[in-house]
Amino acid sequence: MRERPLVPPAQERWDRWTETPLTVASLVYLAAYAVRILGHDLPGTLRDLCLALTYVSWAIFLVDYVVRVRLSGLGLLRFVRHHFLDTVVVVLPLLRPLRVVSVYDQVQRRHDKPRLTLYARVMVYAGMTAGLLGFAGALTVYHFEYDAPGATVRTFGDAVWWACATLATVGYGDVTPVTPMGRLTAVGMMGVGLALLGAVTGSFSSWLIQAFTREDERPPGDSPGAS
Repeated sequence: MRERPLVPPAQERWDRWTETPLTVASLVYLAAYAVRILGHDLPGTLRDLCLALTYVSWAIFLVDYVVRVRLSGLGLLRFVRHHFLDTVVVVLPLLRPLRVVSVYDQVQRRHDKPRLTLYARVMVYAGMTAGLLGFAGALTVYHFEYDAPGATVRTFGDAVWWACATLATVGYGDVTPVTPMGRLTAVGMMGVGLALLGAVTGSFSSWLIQAFTREDERPPGDSPGAS
């Protein structure tokens, strides 16, 4: 298995310096995007301000990505291969808060504290991805569907219900997107929903197997509560 390249000192300093600003920018982007989509009755100036904040935040993410590519010394293609999540959150900034888990992991490593276990990271990533993707998908579908002819997604509550059913791969069919962008969003969420279910199920199964294996390998009389 190919090992992940070491992070140069210059990139580590940059990551430390930008941790807090990028986290704030992520929350600003998420809030501004949501307010602009849901605030139909807001004044035009406020909606324009939200749009400007989303573009500024996105520009900050792009600048950070370019700087990290440059400092890594890997080149663009190798950087994308070894930092796939960073690339995804640049293309889909609504998922930027997913990097919180990665940042937490880096901070713990720098302070020589115990890191999250593999299974814990899978569960946290899966839960955060499901929540953020569901929220982003609901916003996107609502944006394109609420005033479309023949649409069944008329409120944001309808969009959230649809997103939950789609991510869970249940698909009740009581509300469905009718616009091209709504259906394209649905296809993406179906694929991610299947992947998340597979990741969580596989991780949980592996944890159970390891737990049972350790129990079977424990010497007789060494069980908890044995005197």
